Amino acid sequence: MIGSKLHKDVLCNSKIKIVPISEVAALKVGPRIFQYFTKVVVQAAQLCYILMKTGSPSYILLQNPPGLPSIAVTWLVCCIRRSNLIIDWHNYGYTIMSLTHGKQHPIVHLAKWYEKIFGRLADYSFCVTNAMKEDLRTNWHINTAVLTIPRYTVLMGSSCFYHYSAITLYDKPPSIFKETPLDIQHRLFMKLAEEYAPFKARTMSECSEVEKSVFTELDSRTGSVTHVQGRPALLISSTSWTEDEDFSILLRALEDFEQFINDGAQLPSLVCVITGKGPLKQYYNHLIEKLHFKHIQICTPWLEAEEYPLLLGSADLGVCLHKSSSGLDLPMKVVDMFGCCLPVCAIHFTCLHELVKHEENGLIFANSNELAEQLKMLFSDFPNVTSRLNRFRKNLQESKQLRWDESWDQTVLPVLKNP
Repeated sequence: MIGSKLHKDVLCNSKIKIVPISEVAALKVGPRIFQYFTKVVVQAAQLCYILMKTGSPSYILLQNPPGLPSIAVTWLVCCIRRSNLIIDWHNYGYTIMSLTHGKQHPIVHLAKWYEKIFGRLADYSFCVTNAMKEDLRTNWHINTAVLTIPRYTVLMGSSCFYHYSAITLYDKPPSIFKETPLDIQHRLFMKLAEEYAPFKARTMSECSEVEKSVFTELDSRTGSVTHVQGRPALLISSTSWTEDEDFSILLRALEDFEQFINDGAQLPSLVCVITGKGPLKQYYNHLIEKLHFKHIQICTPWLEAEEYPLLLGSADLGVCLHKSSSGLDLPMKVVDMFGCCLPVCAIHFTCLHELVKHEENGLIFANSNELAEQLKMLFSDFPNVTSRLNRFRKNLQESKQLRWDESWDQTVLPVLKNP
């Protein structure tokens, strides 16, 4: 994301060279289609220049989306530099555009045509679900097959034949996503409490040697950190605040949860943290300001790269409202949550079952009513260690999930070693 600070593990890795690309602002004159076209042309020239002066790589790995103009540009550079192009399909760009412009908009049809044509030119394709692999095979003809597509010699007018196929490479969490020790949780909560009121202790400590957040307390005499008795539950979600996530579903579910408590249900109070930046954040913050809860507090912080996995590893339940624009990708936020052994309630879409196993590592819901009932059920005996919520967490702890580097070694390295 533009403006995001990279994690220190990336910044400090001597084998990684970061080449910043300036954001291209659209022109403010002329028809919108002309503004968009001009921006794409400038981005293409900028990316081509950067790739052409960056050595002669054996492979160029491109994540899609965004693919306009990067797929065409990297394919052209690969032809000139005799490199192999690998596309890592995380979704289809044209389906994301359709959320804003509508499925029948001419620019969406043009983007779909572009993505299909140039997507087939890759030497290798990875994708994030088996459902996408099947779609690439059936509808995009990206399959183990022989193609009459010009490759290295395309610029000289000749052609050649080569093989390629789509390979499922599931997203996996890097090692920084893990359960957070209680002492580190406390330091994080105290830091966040300086800026965000929901993390501040509800009552002052009777002892000056005890430091409290709303969730934890540190006894400086012994150095021990414990959970505050009667603490609220920590609910977390993350978002880029775009059209493919309807956070009004969560807000309505929280209204129902509040009503459950008002009607006498024995439920904990909630602190709901929604992290991220994006175009609809101000809109949803306005909706949140209109809510008047007694038992629920909501905050929408922007966290540093090092803080986000720590907060996930400190939470009690994650909520995912990502509805894939294509129905074929999986939410990376859930992958990260599972890396922290954090159970999840996720909204249903076509291939979600490839990640979230209902009643095993979380729950799947269809609307705000179902989500509200799931929250009521999961927190009804909070924080009892025998609760269903803790059973889901234990299942995640025992699942021995692959980490990102392990998945890469098993799936990608054999391809790179045997071009």
